[in-house]
Amino acid sequence: MTRRNYGIGVVAILASLSLAACGAADVSVVVALGDDTESTPLDGVEVQILPYDRDQVFDSMESAAPTPEPEVPADLLAAREEIAQAQQNWLDLEARWGTLRDTLQRLNTRLEELNPGEGLYRAIFNEWQDLEADLNRAERQRDGAFNNFNSLQQATIERMDSMRIVQADWADQAFADVSLVIMAKVDAAGLDIVMDTTDASGIADFQDGVAPGMYWVHARHELPYDELYWNVPISISREEPLVLRLSRDNAEVRPIF
Repeated sequence: MTRRNYGIGVVAILASLSLAACGAADVSVVVALGDDTESTPLDGVEVQILPYDRDQVFDSMESAAPTPEPEVPADLLAAREEIAQAQQNWLDLEARWGTLRDTLQRLNTRLEELNPGEGLYRAIFNEWQDLEADLNRAERQRDGAFNNFNSLQQATIERMDSMRIVQADWADQAFADVSLVIMAKVDAAGLDIVMDTTDASGIADFQDGVAPGMYWVHARHELPYDELYWNVPISISREEPLVLRLSRDNAEVRPIF
């Protein structure tokens, strides 16, 4: 949970040095980020191709730490889940209110084009009245849902902030030497770190930028209360390009505060 941001600085430095020092290999890697269910491309996600297992590095350092990682209390995790559900309920009601509002506006425009004496006018007007009542009801429900979400969030925000500080302090000590460990791993592998950022199509293109070898593809995408975390092993060869899709299906979902 606290390890996800560590080592980013040294990775960026090593990547820039490697690309400046080495020629590009005859290998193509395309990484598409998205949700398999909704097929939503993720723009602006940093993707790292690492010649070492990032999880193994942090797991070993965590095991060697003088104290275990502080656990998040069960009631705080439950409160976080309740807040997430309350927020989603509010957003769903907000979307319904917006749909009703837009429909009413279209009906109102149509009424302005008709003669009040026409039968079609009366039919549309009756529909407009029914939808207006639905809109008012949806507005009350939306506002109530937001108030519920806001009150739940305010009740736990101080505890969440405190938990975040405790975890960060522990990580500062446990992973103090992570940069040295990463540099040693890269040196032992004899391979470069390669980085790119996804475009609007959800693609990070490493064409002609990765030497053959064993790697781990690492990326993260933050959601309101969770993050999708990827650390996927891949083997790259010169024979053919490799296409890897990162989605919820092969992500680890990690809670964040």
